[in-house]
Amino acid sequence: MKTVDSFDFSNKKALIRVDFNVPLNERLEITDDTRIQATIPTIKKILSDGGSCILMSHLGRPKNGPEDKFSLKHLVAPLSLILGVPVKFADDCIGQQAVDMAGDLKPGEVLLLENLRFYKEEEKGDVAFAEKLSKLGDVWVNDAFGTAHRAHASTAIIGQFFTDKICGKVMQAEIDNAQYILESAEKPFTAIMGGAKISDKILIIERLLDTVDNLIIGGGMTYTFTKALGGNIGKSLLEADKQELALEILKKAKEKGVNIIMPLDNVCADDFSNDANRQIVDTGFIPDGWEGLDIGPKSIELFKEVIKKSKTILWNGPMGVFEFPNFATGTNAIAEAVVAATEENNAFSLIGGGDSASAINNAGMGDRVSYVSTGGGALLEYMEGKVLPGVAALD
Repeated sequence: MKTVDSFDFSNKKALIRVDFNVPLNERLEITDDTRIQATIPTIKKILSDGGSCILMSHLGRPKNGPEDKFSLKHLVAPLSLILGVPVKFADDCIGQQAVDMAGDLKPGEVLLLENLRFYKEEEKGDVAFAEKLSKLGDVWVNDAFGTAHRAHASTAIIGQFFTDKICGKVMQAEIDNAQYILESAEKPFTAIMGGAKISDKILIIERLLDTVDNLIIGGGMTYTFTKALGGNIGKSLLEADKQELALEILKKAKEKGVNIIMPLDNVCADDFSNDANRQIVDTGFIPDGWEGLDIGPKSIELFKEVIKKSKTILWNGPMGVFEFPNFATGTNAIAEAVVAATEENNAFSLIGGGDSASAINNAGMGDRVSYVSTGGGALLEYMEGKVLPGVAALD
């Protein structure tokens, strides 16, 4: 696999698939530029070599062609500021204007194309659409790990039209860190799995049972485990058809000598809202009409103790409904514990994208862990052992 650092981009037009799918507020201002910041080293390396950059990305999920709120034109000013060079903008990602602007691009210049997903052909992996995009550059760089698990036109199909297919710095870092976790993790290795559903995490949990020492389970999925073990979960989230699977996971963990750590107590509410009435109850004793929305103080102390002694930590998924401030305590406490282990115990910590990345970045602690993944679903699929189309296309 060719890498950005090993390639000379002098006088080359680099067509770069980036992941600029960033959150915008109602004034169409970026509220979290983590994904943009992550791609800057790739862009700057190409520019410093004397190359030019043509950036292509999606933003949001437009349903029927162009929509102003999904236009990448809203990113031009902040991107120009971050890069320190004026970024040009093409109103389309294919067509004559895009061809002309890409053709006129000089070394050191940057062009941003309009949202790829304004065309349905992008997500369909349309070969003809991919070929049109390929005409804009001399070399293709894929730096969008967050979409590497999709066989879309710009993330995978386009590779067949280039001799020089190059792995961007974000992509490289994501693969390297995931490989380290899977193959070289220092012991004790603790995985923290949160989120709503066992079904979303079953494959990664089964893979991790072969390598981890401790598996901490939190978030909505814990209530399916609790119910399967005979506990009362009130009206908490439940995957009724996954109770046998939950018991099977516990059985496998025991057979493999993995220490499974589940919550001792829960913060429950009488309504799914931030302002609901709250009470703390022991696990398995949630009253009827109440639902668990966070882990309780005893669980926090137990989890922190395990994390503190770990040398490798993988965290994927929040401990509760962290979008509600009153139920974010558990998730924030885990973020603090992971940071403490990283800084005080020299642990390697990988935050597995998605909600976990949002939680640690929102707490202002993203730069105090070893690595924050930009790809939630892509990272999970890679660690499950699946071949990612966007990675395979670079070979």
